[in-house]
Amino acid sequence: MTDPSRRTFITQTAGALAGFAILPEYPPGVARPPRAGRVAVVGIGRQGRAIIAELQKLEGLEIGAVCDVVEGRSRIGTQRAPGATAFTDHRALLESAPGIDAVLVATPTHLHRQIVEDALAAGKHVYLEAPIAHTVEDCQAITAAAAAHPTLVTQAGLLYRSNPIYRRVRTLMRAGTLRDLVSLYAQHYQKTSWRFPAPEPSLEKAFNWRLDPEVSIGLTGELGTHAFDVMCWYRERYPRQIRGGGSVRFYDDGRTLADTIHAELTYDDGVNFTFLATLANSFGGEHHILHGSNSAIRLGGDNGWLFREVDAPTEGWEVYATRQQFLGDEGIALIADATKLAAQGRLQEGLQLPETTLHYALSDFVGSFTSQTPVACTFEEGAKATTIGILAEQAVRTGMTVEVPEIE
Repeated sequence: MTDPSRRTFITQTAGALAGFAILPEYPPGVARPPRAGRVAVVGIGRQGRAIIAELQKLEGLEIGAVCDVVEGRSRIGTQRAPGATAFTDHRALLESAPGIDAVLVATPTHLHRQIVEDALAAGKHVYLEAPIAHTVEDCQAITAAAAAHPTLVTQAGLLYRSNPIYRRVRTLMRAGTLRDLVSLYAQHYQKTSWRFPAPEPSLEKAFNWRLDPEVSIGLTGELGTHAFDVMCWYRERYPRQIRGGGSVRFYDDGRTLADTIHAELTYDDGVNFTFLATLANSFGGEHHILHGSNSAIRLGGDNGWLFREVDAPTEGWEVYATRQQFLGDEGIALIADATKLAAQGRLQEGLQLPETTLHYALSDFVGSFTSQTPVACTFEEGAKATTIGILAEQAVRTGMTVEVPEIE
């Protein structure tokens, strides 16, 4: 069951679903060219360091400041971004770092709210890693802060909305390539403990916040939110019911959060979406599959394949498509900007994206705040996907069926 605050939040945000539209399509596979800007990165853990690396690829962009409450990490940030000023308090950064246009937040999820509110109050554009919060209440507060500053650009880090191949598949879905949708599947398998060595005992809890049930939303929220967003973005609707479960299958180190989970999300039209995640096995990695009566689509981050049923009609563009054998089946490789590459005789180059999905998302954000164009994913959309992740984690922990209030 959901509590009243969850129901209120989802009901309040229902109207936004009616406004879904196709995102403006710039040439697939080509990052939107950014203009000069000066940014700060708050949170210099693994994701923060990855963000720094991708930002440095964007022409004309300067990383002016880095911040982490752990001084050693802050120093690492200045090593990764030479010339940046180091801070251990985001408020000091906002007060002292000159000329910062935007703040990119990559701290632990439960610390997002205050940093976002302070950054917006200081007049900074904000990019926020997803899930955007660890409670529905914080989702509400973050979306309210963005709404209170409509001239500032705010983008949630649901990366696949910027991925050229995932954007193309959304277009194919709308064109009826799958025909009747049968089922949805996604998984995130990665053998990693989620436990990190702390430089000193006093930092143990801060470094291993993902394993703390008081603040963590587990594999379902931290990983599942991204998969839930993909399918809900494609379908333009949200599930009505969630069931799930999980357990510790491998890491018998005193943790109480499951290292292996499953969740089943059911839509009002009867379509089921199965999501699996584990830290105990890496086979298959992270991928998404959509099954339809005419075809199936498998997406793997930087690549994708279309598998036609034998009785499905052939579409005109398929004649020129690149075909590959995939696990015994012939698949049509989904290539961003295929027409242009084919004309140049470079079709094979498009079988895998040249940049990471994070790169495309950051390029979108920088392009949005420098030219005031729509973002790939708003805070409001990020809050909806995060809420589904929070409710799914509730289903996993309790073993109960969670009803999702109607929001369309």
